[in-house]
This record gives sequence, C-alpha cells and structure tokens, in this order.
Amino acid sequence: MLGLVENHSLPRTAAFFDLDKTVIAKSSTLTFSKSFYQGGLINRRAVLRTAYAQFVFLAGGADHDQMERMRSYLSALCRGWNVEQVKEIVAETLHDLIDPIIYDEAASLIEEHHTAGRDVVIVSTSGAEVVEPIGELLGADRVVATRMVVGDDGCFTGEVEYYAYGPTKAEAVKELARSEGYDLDRCYAYSDSATDVPMLEAVGHPFAVNPDRALRREALTRAWPILDFHRPVRLKQRIPAPPRPALVAAAAVGAAAATAGLVWFASRRRATAG
Repeated sequence: MLGLVENHSLPRTAAFFDLDKTVIAKSSTLTFSKSFYQGGLINRRAVLRTAYAQFVFLAGGADHDQMERMRSYLSALCRGWNVEQVKEIVAETLHDLIDPIIYDEAASLIEEHHTAGRDVVIVSTSGAEVVEPIGELLGADRVVATRMVVGDDGCFTGEVEYYAYGPTKAEAVKELARSEGYDLDRCYAYSDSATDVPMLEAVGHPFAVNPDRALRREALTRAWPILDFHRPVRLKQRIPAPPRPALVAAAAVGAAAATAGLVWFASRRRATAG
C-alpha cells in the first residue's frame, strides 16, 4: 500500500498522524475523565460534562467554535492540578483505557511506515502529559502536543503555552521538516478533521481518516484518499510485530542486493542516531 522501502540516499521522510479518531477511537483527553475523578482532580459534574463533550466529539459535531469552547473549559478545569499526579494517573490507566481503543488499521499503518524507514510523528491537540505516553505506547518517534503552563508549585496555571491546533500543527510539521531534514513532498499525513487541512496540505501524501463532513468534502474536491478505520483492538491481541530492525531486514529479504545494502545502512544510521 505504501510502496517500497525508502531509498535512504534521498532526504528523510515521516508520517504525521493526528491522534483522536484517527489513531484511537475516542478523545484521548476526555477518555481519562473518570480516572481524573477517581484521583480527586475533578468532581462528578465535570465527569458528566466531559462525557457529553465526548459524545459531541464522537458524533462529529465538534466544529471550530465548539473545539475552542472545549479548550477553554479544559484549560480552566485543569488549573491547579499537580502535573506529577496527572502523569501518574495517565501511566497507571494508560493500558486499560487507551490500548483497547487503538485502531488496528492505524497500528498497521504505523508499522508499515516504520518498515519503509519513515519516522512516525503524532501531532495532537491534546495535552503532552496524555499524548506523550500514548505516543510511546504506539512506538512513535516524536510527539507534537499542546503544552500547558506549569507554575513554580508544579501545578497547571490554566494558561496554554503552546496550542497544537489548526495552522499551528502545519507550522510544527514544517519546523520538524527543517530540523530533521524531512522531504515534505514525500511525507504522509493522516487526520479525521477539517481543522487539520493545513497539516494535510503540507505533505505530498495526505489522507482523510474517518473524516468529518467538512474534511470529506475537501478530500473529494482535492482527490485525497479517504480511509475508513473501524476496528479498535488491543495491541497485544494483534499479530505480534518483530522489532523495527527485524522488520526492515525482513522487507529487504526479497530485494536486490543493492536495496538490501541500503536498508542495512539505514537501520544502522537509525540505531546510531537513537
């Protein structure tokens, strides 16, 4: 589907994935609301409100204005939360909450991109404290996420330091391309939301995944491929994938000797860089 292993004599490439409803079946932030309640960070009313927000999000009705209201609400909600406590709660509940809602199709795509020698980057509007552990779970190479301001007391102030949303995502992708040497014309991007059109426009291979109505119209107009992900599955229930170097080696078995040499060189370079 994604072509042959990358020719590493060319500039590097990457695959950029939105997270919510693209890689996982729900909102990553809202999924932890019950755990935050049990940890004493929010009250029952907030749990009900986030449950409603999750419903709106999943129904595809969260437009730009609603997303802005949700951002404001969540920013105010987390004011005063201890950052280390949040990280502990996410770490303790990550596998129970996130593992079952990862799309099998997305996990396979991530593996295919790694096999082809591409970096995988998660680009999400959710907070870094949530997105970074999910990125590690997925085997992503890098994560771009919203960052909240942390006070001297180690608690969130309620202010946003960096908001990874809309055009800001595209700017982050372009900045990574400059710093990492990615050739954006040969890069891939995946998202479900029309708010990510700037990020999709930034790469040569954009894909609409479970697109909302606005993105579906945009994708049809621009002849962007549309993918349907609908099989959430626990990672451990999938066919186990070998470590990445083995994947690269396996991809090279049936290739010509020159291609095999390039793959070996690429895996050595990645190991050295890591």
